[in-house]
Amino acid sequence: MAKRLAVAVIHGMGDQEADFAVEMIDELNDRVGDLGKDPAEIAWQSIYWADILAQPQKDYLEKAKNNHDLDWVWLRKFVVNYLGDAAAYQKVTSPANTTYEKIHERVSQAINDLNGQLPGDDLPLIVLAHSLGGHIMSNHIWDMQHPGGTPPPGLSPFERMHTLAGMVTFGCNIPLFTFAYATVVPIEFPAAQLPNPGAVRDKAKWLNYYDPDDVLGYPLKSINAAYDAVVDEDIPISVGGWFSSWNPLSHNKYWTDNDFTKPAAEFIATFL
Repeated sequence: MAKRLAVAVIHGMGDQEADFAVEMIDELNDRVGDLGKDPAEIAWQSIYWADILAQPQKDYLEKAKNNHDLDWVWLRKFVVNYLGDAAAYQKVTSPANTTYEKIHERVSQAINDLNGQLPGDDLPLIVLAHSLGGHIMSNHIWDMQHPGGTPPPGLSPFERMHTLAGMVTFGCNIPLFTFAYATVVPIEFPAAQLPNPGAVRDKAKWLNYYDPDDVLGYPLKSINAAYDAVVDEDIPISVGGWFSSWNPLSHNKYWTDNDFTKPAAEFIATFL
């Protein structure tokens, strides 16, 4: 079955396994099929980067617990896994800090692998990005769109994000990374190079889902007028079960929650 659409899925903060996206992809495929579309026409690619930081974080916690009397160890693990990821992910000039480059190497390789599944390099791309993954993908797209990012020569239009037709962020914390800048400029979306066969440009959207109880997920249009212009909707939803839907644990509950997967599948299906 020839592919007509590419979808990349990237995780965010916290403990993650390499198969983090499997359940969500299966559910989205089922929902797309229920909408009368063929999920076999979708090329999927997960972007996994958690292991880059997992071992240093684990090593530190073990040493700290062994050498000191610490309370709230489970909460400390949450803080180190989540805030540690955000703190480590920063673009700095020091060659001693390579986390940004390592993570973006993973992103570039995953997009290249996804491109390899496609019959050409002009198919529309949708990005599903959770939590810090939204900030990572925004930076990757920015680097591809601006000469300062100096993308390597020989990249296809697909790899340069020219065909990006959908941004679906959920539990996104981009606003937390904007306060250090006097002027905050979003990515160009949709990209000027996005073609319009089958009205692809007309279907392009940036949809941002957040649970009001999720203290790590935020609206994006409120950042400034520029973000208000490129983000189509900030959509409040309730994710998680009775134990998590009303508190910060909801941050990890978007993946297979009906309030998220149903509209996400409907958006995906518009490109098939």
